[in-house]
Amino acid sequence: MGLIDAYHQWKESRYENHLSNMKSQNKCPDCNGKGYHTFPVNEFVYYTNPYDCPGCNGTGQYSDWEQLK
Repeated sequence: MGLIDAYHQWKESRYENHLSNMKSQNKCPDCNGKGYHTFPVNEFVYYTNPYDCPGCNGTGQYSDWEQLK
């Protein structure tokens, strides 16, 4: 179980590092400050229409993300 615990600790510390970096830049950690998400539909269609990030409501700011969480 030591290996699994080490993996979870590494993953947690990586996420905390990502949050602290996004907070210092005042960017939403879910969309990296873009304010929207796009997803590829399949290999023939490049991307669908972008939609607002549900984490920050499309603003791309960390302060809005923090209020909604």
